[in-house]
Amino acid sequence: MQRRYNFAFFDEASKREIRRAILKGVSIPGYQVPFASREMPIGRGWGTGGLQITLSLIGRSDVLKVIDQGSDDSVNAVNIKKLVVDTTDVEVTDDVGAASIIQSRHRIPEQPLRTDQVLVLQVPTPEPLRSFEASEAKTRVLHAEADYTGAWLELFDQIVRYDATTTGADHPVLVNGRYVMAPSPIPRFDNLKLNQAEHLTLLGAGREKKIYAVPPHTDVKPLDFEDYPFAVEHFGEARCRLCGARDVYLDELVDEATGETYYQCNDTAYCAGRRKGGVHER
Repeated sequence: MQRRYNFAFFDEASKREIRRAILKGVSIPGYQVPFASREMPIGRGWGTGGLQITLSLIGRSDVLKVIDQGSDDSVNAVNIKKLVVDTTDVEVTDDVGAASIIQSRHRIPEQPLRTDQVLVLQVPTPEPLRSFEASEAKTRVLHAEADYTGAWLELFDQIVRYDATTTGADHPVLVNGRYVMAPSPIPRFDNLKLNQAEHLTLLGAGREKKIYAVPPHTDVKPLDFEDYPFAVEHFGEARCRLCGARDVYLDELVDEATGETYYQCNDTAYCAGRRKGGVHER
């Protein structure tokens, strides 16, 4: 069957340009590299930045896993997988251990990744200073001068108002002791998985035309204060009602019939693997 598209949708020159941006991002951890974001046959905001990274890296022998907020079967995940498969014929999987490329929206898998795996995170807002500085030119100067006073003041203001930092997701992190980075809207629970990780993490924002990276074995520290240390979401003694997992990110749900609250693994593939005996509690 003759293809209507080049392998992985893009022409080879486009893929090379994106890979050059990726290489620069890996060389300067946490630095936002501008790139010529391409038009995609999916809407902006549906992960076009991450998808462009995936399509520029994927080869015929790769195995792809796509996650959307912990699920492999959401509309976003299914449509991204369909586009990649239609233009590459690569194998897709729900098993983290079997995948060579994992593209994710809003979560990092519970199962630790290996050195031979690449995590691609979809990013809506790559600039961690945008909430207090609207000018792109000014934020570039602030990053160049390592002037992150505004980021610290935002956290301080939250503590003054609420006696705690209130960043539910996308809590800013300091990468390699140099750049403050937006880790994508992952929950605070996942921020610590980036620190000294075995795998390469690539982050792409299609609408904002930015690519950045966290190489393996890189220090990633959430911004915090000595007297108000960074804290992740806590679920007490709760366990997943399906697999019994603790110390994972849980969804709090309500049984419509009884009104009772129960907890379930947000990472559906991890939960299914535990029930089959394929993965073990961290």
